[in-house]
Amino acid sequence: MVKVKICGTTNLPDALHAAEAGADALGFIFAPVSKRRVTAQVAREVGLSVGPSVARVGVFMGQPLDEVLRTAEAARCSAVQLHGPLPGVYVEAVAAYYPVLRVLGPEDLRTGNVQAVPGVTLMLDAPQPGSGQPLDWSALVPHFPPGGWLAGGLGPENVARAVATLRPGGVDAVSKLEASPGIKNPQAVKAFVDAVKHA
Repeated sequence: MVKVKICGTTNLPDALHAAEAGADALGFIFAPVSKRRVTAQVAREVGLSVGPSVARVGVFMGQPLDEVLRTAEAARCSAVQLHGPLPGVYVEAVAAYYPVLRVLGPEDLRTGNVQAVPGVTLMLDAPQPGSGQPLDWSALVPHFPPGGWLAGGLGPENVARAVATLRPGGVDAVSKLEASPGIKNPQAVKAFVDAVKHA
C-alpha cells in the first residue's frame, strides 16, 4: 500500500482532516525560506493532537545539524525530511536518531548521485519543491529507486497516474492541496488520499 504524506501542515483543523481522510503522515516545514514554516511548538501541539497513528515528519533545508536534531526533538517528530545538498555524514547523523526521507532531484537520479544509507528512504522531488510543477515520470522509470517516495506537482488529478508509472513507496503533496499557502482545501486532501488508496 502506498503511503500518503500531506506536507505543509500549519494548523490543527487541517491536520485532523488529513488524518480523518486517511493520510499516513503530516509534514511540518521548518525551512526558513518556506511560506508554510511553523514553529516546533505548533508542530508539537498539532502533531500530538492527531494521535500516534499518523507520522509527524519535520522538513528541513540546509539547517545546521544541531538545529535539525533540536527542532525535531522539540516538535516530537517521528521522522525527518532533508532537502538540499548535504554531506553523507550529515544525513547519517540524522538517521542515527530518526528515519530519514532524503530528497533528491531528477538530475541526482540520472547521474547516479545517490548514496544508500541505512535508515534513509529516497524521495524524488521537483527542482523547485512546492512549485506545483510535475515531473516527467515516464523518463524517470529506469532511475527511480525501489521503495522510493515521490513528490513534485502531485494532486488529485494526476497522482494515480504517477503511482501507476513509478510504483513509489509513498507520495507527498503540498501546493495542489491548498486553498492558499499553508491552508489546505479539505476536498482536495480527501480526493488526493482516495486517489492514492485506489490507484
